[in-house]
Amino acid sequence: MHGAPIGLRRQMRRASSTVAESGLTGPVDIPDPVRDEPKDLRSRLARFRQSASGTVRGLPRVVRLAWQASPMITILIGLSTLVSGLLPTTTAYVAKLLLDAVVAAVQGHGSTTRIVQLAALEFGVFTATAISTALTNAAQQLLQERMTLSIRHRVMDHASKLDLQFFEDSESYDQLRQASQEAPQRPVAMLTSALGLVRTSITFGSMVVLLVSVSPLLAVVALAAPVPAFISQSKYGSRAFMLTLWMSPIRRRMDYLNSLVTTDTYAKETKLFGLGPYLVDRFRRLGQNYYARERRLTTRRNLVGTAWSLLSTLAGSGIALYIALEAVAGRLSIGDLALYTAAAAAVQTSVQGLFSGFSGMYENNLYLDTLYQFLATEPRIAAPAVARPVPEQVRGHVSFENVSFSYPGAEEKALDGVSFEIRPGETVAVVGRNGAGKSTLIKLLCRLYDPTEGRILLDGVDLREFAPDELRARISAMFQDYVTYQGTAAENIGLGQLSGLDDRARIEEAAERAGVAGRISRLPRGFDSPLGRWFDQGVSLSGGEWQKIALARAFMRDAPVLILDEPTSALDAAAEHDLFTRLRALSEGRTTLYISHRFSTVRQAEKILLLDRGRLAEEGTHEELMSQGGDYASLFTLQAAAYLEEAA
Repeated sequence: MHGAPIGLRRQMRRASSTVAESGLTGPVDIPDPVRDEPKDLRSRLARFRQSASGTVRGLPRVVRLAWQASPMITILIGLSTLVSGLLPTTTAYVAKLLLDAVVAAVQGHGSTTRIVQLAALEFGVFTATAISTALTNAAQQLLQERMTLSIRHRVMDHASKLDLQFFEDSESYDQLRQASQEAPQRPVAMLTSALGLVRTSITFGSMVVLLVSVSPLLAVVALAAPVPAFISQSKYGSRAFMLTLWMSPIRRRMDYLNSLVTTDTYAKETKLFGLGPYLVDRFRRLGQNYYARERRLTTRRNLVGTAWSLLSTLAGSGIALYIALEAVAGRLSIGDLALYTAAAAAVQTSVQGLFSGFSGMYENNLYLDTLYQFLATEPRIAAPAVARPVPEQVRGHVSFENVSFSYPGAEEKALDGVSFEIRPGETVAVVGRNGAGKSTLIKLLCRLYDPTEGRILLDGVDLREFAPDELRARISAMFQDYVTYQGTAAENIGLGQLSGLDDRARIEEAAERAGVAGRISRLPRGFDSPLGRWFDQGVSLSGGEWQKIALARAFMRDAPVLILDEPTSALDAAAEHDLFTRLRALSEGRTTLYISHRFSTVRQAEKILLLDRGRLAEEGTHEELMSQGGDYASLFTLQAAAYLEEAA
């Protein structure tokens, strides 16, 4: 993090890893920011210098964000800030003149006309203050909405460009949560603090001039009294940020527990196994742990802040007493008494406002650092500097040459020295036990990851020479964990090829190919029927029907390479047979690769690959592998025997 001190970053990484180790049922150890912060004065001063420099460097980017969101509103806020900074001093001075005019009139040295004129001027100043405040508040609210939308758009846009690896990393999810939920509110808060500093500085400067004219010593006391409170605010602002960041995995886990109980996706299992009370209790325990730390920090922050603010109150009372005694001695008029008392209070308030504003900027800048760190995250799967164009006519000749792959942080290889070839238009099945590397193979072919060793060729060209988006446009796939979009049936299918999203004839053809057109026609509104129960009184489908919808989505794209990961896992025997009857026709002229645990369908493939612990153990046709009497033959025999027992 650019603006966070080095020690703070180190503590955040250590604490994040500690919290991340907690599972659904394991204990949760949330670090204590009070315990973990540096205790020696030298380290604290170093942290303050780093935080101050980081906050100052962070201000220009916030101004750029505001300007990008709305130049007009940004200008309006700037002008109203300048005006509102001068109004308190103007108000105090006009009040002084009015009070002196009243005293003079009482003593017979003044006129009521002068009083009326000053009262009208005071009314004008009050009106200007009210208008300025209203404009500032309205502009800040509008800018908050514009900037929040702008930042959320940027976060979504950037997230859409990141690799699968980012989303399969728990730390990345914490960073994404901070960027999408915490950071959007912070730029306007930081800008408001910065503009408050400008406004307060103007008020402060003009009031100090008035106060120095009475006594330079009073000015020094008024300036120094709020300093301890500022130090306290800065320290606890840093602690609040660290606690929020450390709590991100816990709050994310709480959100997950909430979704287990409140969404239809998990309702059947949670009801059947009676998990509701357990999950609710786990949520409660996590919430209590979180609240205990939050309560401790909030209590300390407010108690210590109040204690130090009493010093400012004491100094203000002493200054007011001194000015009153000066008025009694005849060295100040009644108007001067009111003016300088107001100036003393305003100077103290301004100093507190300056410190508080800077402290708020520092805290908000810490959150913004997480946003910019996220936006600076670059995709690891990127197009080469000079990308080779993907041919319009891809034959679909796929070759794996000694391909190995390990997931980040994993000790074992998911794939280890895998080599095979799929000829254009060939249908190949991949089988193996769970964890053998089947899904990893598909991720590599779709270039969701790059091999750690070896290379994958498409028509003789390494996949890494193509731009990822152009390559993926030539591949259609249905993954085992396919998405059930909460949209209409037409949208669920059309999303497989965005250019055909409004092509109803093409969508209906894809549904017919997947064998789901008849089911859709029976829905209340046909292809315009919303699916899922989240919105618009949608229709619930069975698992097999959803799977056919996902297949139709894959068939929307007329791609030369078709990948199907467990395409029949939710289908009954008749639907499975019907699908593969269709699939033989649909895959004609395409290179088709599918994963299945059902050997009755696997045997129809032109070639079968058996993976075992990341290695290619066997390769050949069904007949060839059965004749070898290896693992494939054993697995097929076991599954066939199970079917015979069921039939008997």
